[in-house]
Amino acid sequence: DNLYYFIETKAGEYTDVNPARHKFFAFDPTSLYKLANVLKMDFIQVIVMMESWPDLEHTVKNIRTFKEKLRIVVLDKWDREFDDPNLLTIDSNELLASRLIDYLPNVPVIAQNVGIGEGEIMEVLVPFGSSFVYRHVGVIEQKSWRIVAIYRNRELIMPTRRRMIQPNDLLVLVGEPTVLKSVYRAIKRELGQFPEPFGTNLYLFIDMLKDSDEKNLKLVQRAQYAHRQFKHSLIIKIYNPSNLATLETIFSYRSDNVIIDVCYDAIGCDLEPMILSDIKKYHVGLVMVSRKLFSYSRMRELLHECNVPVLKIANRSFSKLRDVLVVVNDNRDLEKVSTTVFDISAQLSFNLELFNNLSEEQEVKVDIKENYNNLSTIFSKNIKITEVEENTIRYLRKRDNFLQCLPFSEKILINPFMSLFSTDSEKLYTRLDDYHQIFIPVQI
Repeated sequence: DNLYYFIETKAGEYTDVNPARHKFFAFDPTSLYKLANVLKMDFIQVIVMMESWPDLEHTVKNIRTFKEKLRIVVLDKWDREFDDPNLLTIDSNELLASRLIDYLPNVPVIAQNVGIGEGEIMEVLVPFGSSFVYRHVGVIEQKSWRIVAIYRNRELIMPTRRRMIQPNDLLVLVGEPTVLKSVYRAIKRELGQFPEPFGTNLYLFIDMLKDSDEKNLKLVQRAQYAHRQFKHSLIIKIYNPSNLATLETIFSYRSDNVIIDVCYDAIGCDLEPMILSDIKKYHVGLVMVSRKLFSYSRMRELLHECNVPVLKIANRSFSKLRDVLVVVNDNRDLEKVSTTVFDISAQLSFNLELFNNLSEEQEVKVDIKENYNNLSTIFSKNIKITEVEENTIRYLRKRDNFLQCLPFSEKILINPFMSLFSTDSEKLYTRLDDYHQIFIPVQI
C-alpha cells in the first residue's frame, strides 16, 4: 500500500505492476538537476544500488543536498564508509560470506536464519506518529509475542519495563506469526488509515435493475457519508442504467473526489472481470453494495474473490450509527481481523463492543477477548465486553442501529438456508441482515 518511485538509467518494461503505486523514471541520478525534480516530494526512505562507487557516492551527495536527514540504504560492494548517521550500508560481500559460514560445522547460525522461517522473528522500524512512540515497554500488552531487543542509533538496547520507545527505533519481535502481523500493523500505522492496507479508495456498486430507484439514491447518500468519514475518493459504478432521472441525480454528486463510472452496455460488460478490473484500476480498499445485491450467491463469491472489505448497506440510517459490534464465537478468524476492526471504529469515532454468549464453549473465546483487550491497550481505544446468557442474535435484534464486523470467510458463501440450524454466528449473519455489516477478508 506504499507509493514507490523507481529511478533507472535505462527504461525497462515491467508487467503486473500497479501504475497508481509504482512510478518509473529513466535518467542518470548523478545529475543533480534531474534528481532535484523528484526530491521535491516527501519520501520516508531511499534505497540506492549502483554499478560503480563514484556513481553511488555522487548520487548520495545529490540526495543529501535536498534531504539532510532522509533515511538512505545503500548496497555497498566496495567496502567503503559514509560519515552519515542516517545512512545504512548493506555490505554484499559480508552478506555472502555470512551465508556461506552457515554451512561450516560447529558454527552458530546467525540471527537472520534463526527459526523456522515462517515469520516468528520480525524487526520493525517505529515511525513517527506510531501508537508505540514514547510509551514504556512495560505498559504494552505482549501476549503470544515479545519485544526482545531495541536498536537505537546502531546500538543494542535491552528492553526493560521502564524503557521508552523512541521514533526510528528498530524493534526485534518474537512471537506467533499471525500475532506479529497484527502487531506490525499496529506499529506501522496510526488509527484512521482504513481502508488501507487493502486499498485506497471506496467503490459503490449499483445494479439499477436489482434495487428500486429510491433505494439506489439512498445507497448513494449513505456511500457519500462513508466517503466523508474515511476521507478517500469514492467511485460510483452504475451497472444496467435504467432510469434517466435517477442517473442524473447520481451524476449531481460528481466532484474531484467522486467519480461516476457507468457501464451502458450490460451485454458487453461481463460482471466478474469488470469488477475485478475496477478493484485494481481504482486501487479499491472498500466495496459497498446493497443488502439485496449481497444476498445473491454469485455476488458474494465475486466479492470474496476481490479480497477487500465489503460494506453491506442496509435500509437504515448510516449517519446515526454510533456503535461497532463484534459477536464473539469460537472462530480464531476474529483475531486475524481485529486490527482492522479497531481501525474502523476509531476512524468513525464509534464505540466498540464485543458480545459473548455465556452458554457456549468459552476456551477459544477467552483468547479472542484477550486479543481484543491487548489491542485496546496498544491502540488506546476502550472497548466494552457484554456477556449475555440468551441467544446473542436474538438479543442484538432488539438494538436500534449498529455496524457489525465479521470475517469474510467461506462461511459467508454458504447458502443461508443450509445454516438455519447452525449455532455459528457467522453462518447466521443473515439473521442480522437488517443492520449494516462490514465483511473483512481474513488474509490480505
